[in-house]
Amino acid sequence: MATAVDTLRDTPFTISGRTFHSRLMVGTGKYRDNDTMVRAIEASGAEIVTVAVRRVDLDRTRETGVLYHLDPKRYFLLANTAGCATAEDAVRYARLAREAGFNEFIKLEVIGDQETLLPDVQGLLEAAKILAKDGFRVLAYTNEDLVTALRLEDAGCAAVMPLASPIGSGLGLLNPHSVRTIKRRLHVPVVVDAGVGTASDACLTMEQGVDGILMNTALAAAHDPVAMAHAMRLAVEAGRTAYLAGRMPRREVAVPSSPLEGMLD
Repeated sequence: MATAVDTLRDTPFTISGRTFHSRLMVGTGKYRDNDTMVRAIEASGAEIVTVAVRRVDLDRTRETGVLYHLDPKRYFLLANTAGCATAEDAVRYARLAREAGFNEFIKLEVIGDQETLLPDVQGLLEAAKILAKDGFRVLAYTNEDLVTALRLEDAGCAAVMPLASPIGSGLGLLNPHSVRTIKRRLHVPVVVDAGVGTASDACLTMEQGVDGILMNTALAAAHDPVAMAHAMRLAVEAGRTAYLAGRMPRREVAVPSSPLEGMLD
């Protein structure tokens, strides 16, 4: 049975030649236990799961570690340079991830300020150029600045990931116009990363026409992470479908839903 999105003939979600069915990407941090993490990821329907190289045990044989619970045949594991504050560190950990058996895709983060966790644009661009030349498929976490996004694309990034709002804030999409502009101007996929707090945030974000969303804290910090993951799955699908359907125009005057012609006296 065709879904509404199928009927609207949605384009595939493809990053650097790799196609995915789900437009929701999720992280693995901050969960109270591994069982909750696994059930939340399953409920989200996500195929891409990020793993912070600096913060997890890369030994897949230890039951206490995150990787023990994530089947690489089921999930596309995306190594993440979260916690890196310099281009040098980010490049080092990206290469460590590859040596540890991860694929050539890397979610690149270079944090410039520990209070806001906003990216260091200069360091980000430097690391992106190095990793792209080194054969990595770079997905770069950045701010919602068009010029930076364009430079990251020119640096060879496979996808650009502007924030909705600061990491872990749950403030939702603060600058929809900036995100729409980035999506309109770039040729590579645009995936919004960070700041989504609940299902309505996810739906609104997808309505901007972006290719996908990456979230972590919104699930892990929810009272019921599994239920929230399910809600996010539906919200991403709803937002994408609404974008494809095309919303009605905004008006400053009321327009009756029923025509006035032919009304009975």
